[in-house]
Amino acid sequence: MVAFVKWYVSSLNASYSSRVPKGEWEKKPYNPVLGEQFFMSWGDDESTKVIIEQVSHHPPLTGFYIKHAPSGIALNGHTGQKTRFSTTSLICDQVGQSVLVLPTDESYLLTSPSLTVHGIWYAAPYIELTGSSYVQSTTGLYATFEFSSRGWISGERNSFKCYIRKNGAPKEYVYKIEGQWSGKSTITPYGSKKSEPFLDVTSLTPASKHVAELDAQGDMESRKVWQKVSDAIRQGDTTTASAEKSKIENQKRAELAERTQANTDWKPAFFTWQDPEPKVQAMQRMLQSAVKNKYDPATNGNWVYNAPQ
Repeated sequence: MVAFVKWYVSSLNASYSSRVPKGEWEKKPYNPVLGEQFFMSWGDDESTKVIIEQVSHHPPLTGFYIKHAPSGIALNGHTGQKTRFSTTSLICDQVGQSVLVLPTDESYLLTSPSLTVHGIWYAAPYIELTGSSYVQSTTGLYATFEFSSRGWISGERNSFKCYIRKNGAPKEYVYKIEGQWSGKSTITPYGSKKSEPFLDVTSLTPASKHVAELDAQGDMESRKVWQKVSDAIRQGDTTTASAEKSKIENQKRAELAERTQANTDWKPAFFTWQDPEPKVQAMQRMLQSAVKNKYDPATNGNWVYNAPQ
């Protein structure tokens, strides 16, 4: 569990902090079209494969599958966003869950915190994590995360506090981990007044990312779908960018109309909805018995990756 928490914290920095170049602000992403796909690999040996597909448009949901072939570790899940405004900020509640499975079949259920986007009204948007997230393991340990835009004592941005506990003994924690998910954090065993360094994400070197060249990509891959829009944006041609974006959206509306008229359903190429999904449901029950009404999942299901036969 400690190793999983360390990976999770490092992934938060990679997802929400280090990906934005220093001195720049968040950019509004494209709205993925139904069936849009993205493939990549990580590492110099490209041994970690990533498969992503937009499995639903209303509501918007993305299925993903990541596997490190040499170790056999795999992560399968789905994510979506429900947005709302709060005074001058945009809050995105992340829905969905993911399951990491080790070769031993030891598994971890993971949920995600909310995203708060500040600075929208003065064209300098940036993201902070707020609220809670949970990790439940089949080993009988679970972790609760609380995120704050400012530290409880230091006032530092991107602060978090995590407690690792045993199922069945929720009052006493095994470890307390706290600090900045974009910086340094410490770990303290239960009953100890001495903290030890846990993780310094600024000292980590991200693995290299590999994506196929455009001419080798399929028609539904993200960079191919949005190629003309992206080219126009880079050239500062907003008129062409808007026109090309409208072409994509109109095409998808026409495809929907055709399916409706033919009374046919669209099906993802790489994922299948399974509800309940046994691993998800089992670990949800373990977590709910520990944290009670603090955790109320919207579904017991998951978009399961269709492994090639």
